[in-house]
Amino acid sequence: MQYMGSKNRIAKHILPIMLAERKPDQWWVEPFVGGANMIDKVAGNRMGNDSHEFLIALLVALRDGYIPPTDISKELYYAVKSKPQEYPKELVGFVGFLCSFGGKWWGGYAFNKKGDNYAERGSRCLVKQAKNLDGIVFKSGSYLELEIPENSLIYCDPPYANTCKYKDDFNHDIFWNWCRTQTKSGHTVFISEYSAPNDFVCVKEIQHKTILDKNSQYPRIEKLFRYKV
Repeated sequence: MQYMGSKNRIAKHILPIMLAERKPDQWWVEPFVGGANMIDKVAGNRMGNDSHEFLIALLVALRDGYIPPTDISKELYYAVKSKPQEYPKELVGFVGFLCSFGGKWWGGYAFNKKGDNYAERGSRCLVKQAKNLDGIVFKSGSYLELEIPENSLIYCDPPYANTCKYKDDFNHDIFWNWCRTQTKSGHTVFISEYSAPNDFVCVKEIQHKTILDKNSQYPRIEKLFRYKV
């Protein structure tokens, strides 16, 4: 799924590090599952949570056989944006993310001079991804209230500090304290971020280009952290 902040391009670099730590039958839990571009590459017991109800509604529908539309007009895009309560949640999720510039929630109706059909492209990609969502337990709510199975492997991809906001304000101090608590409770916790408090250690760095807008990209150093216990 095209999604702002997606880890699809770097999954091959960081996923082996985390899977090497995963025990047989251990739950893989993502409190910030986003576009499910990491969890869809993992097998076994999986749980994906996100606070964005329309995103989770779309993922659940895809898992259960939903096929998104292949044509979304500009008029329909803004009609759905203005009155989301009048449309199925999975459609709102599809239009709000897959038909917007850069996969940003209501980031503007996606179009270009070539006349590419972004809805058709997005629908095709989601149908292809759907087969890898089978069996995932999806939840919608705050990561702070997520009930996590004992001794899980938790991968966190939170809204990054000092970057473009996703949907709501995010308290990073509370988040890092939560990661410490989860680690001390017996979970294996990994975090994707650009930086972390001093009591977290970087286990992997990847340089890649981040899309700032539809016309520009800039290099960033993506890092994978663990708490020093």
